[in-house]
Amino acid sequence: MTPLTLYYTPGTCALAVRIALEEAGVPYQLERVDFASGQQRTPEYLAVNPKGRVPALITPHGTLTETPALLAYVAHSAPQSRLTPDDAYGFARLQEFHSYLASTVHVAHAHRPRASRWADEPEAQAAMQRKVPHNMTECFQFIEHHYLGDGPWVMGAQYTVGDGYLFTIGTWLHSDGVDIAQFPKVVAHAQRMLQRPAVQRALA
Repeated sequence: MTPLTLYYTPGTCALAVRIALEEAGVPYQLERVDFASGQQRTPEYLAVNPKGRVPALITPHGTLTETPALLAYVAHSAPQSRLTPDDAYGFARLQEFHSYLASTVHVAHAHRPRASRWADEPEAQAAMQRKVPHNMTECFQFIEHHYLGDGPWVMGAQYTVGDGYLFTIGTWLHSDGVDIAQFPKVVAHAQRMLQRPAVQRALA
């Protein structure tokens, strides 16, 4: 299989895709995008991803963007790894979870470091940033009670790409002013994730 190329930036949700690639055991290469220097806005990177964001995954079929899409691609590229449910309902439930993380939780977090996307006035930006701890707490309360049940993983007994996605976004809680200790199931999930060799390799 031709190696995939993952464009990433440390501290972003690209980590979820890297974890998935490690779990799947498929060959891949890494290309770091330096946000500090504005590399994501250069013509060279915009030719890769016109959205100017990470992650982006170069595949033999073309370039993919958006974390849920990349996770689905990696999982289906390595079916023997069983990184996604086989049944239609289970797969839909996983996509539901991914959609919640992408459209609600990630956006709630982004109001802190990227408030300028939504407002130009400093007062408005500051007001949005003050709301981030509350909104992220609400999001993770929902995850704690509705997505982390009796099983060790998001989908119960089966480990999936959704676990790496949750783990990645959970790493943002401290900088968002949220005490993760109030979510014992999330804490236990993160500890289990840190014990997985694929996660350790992705974080190295």
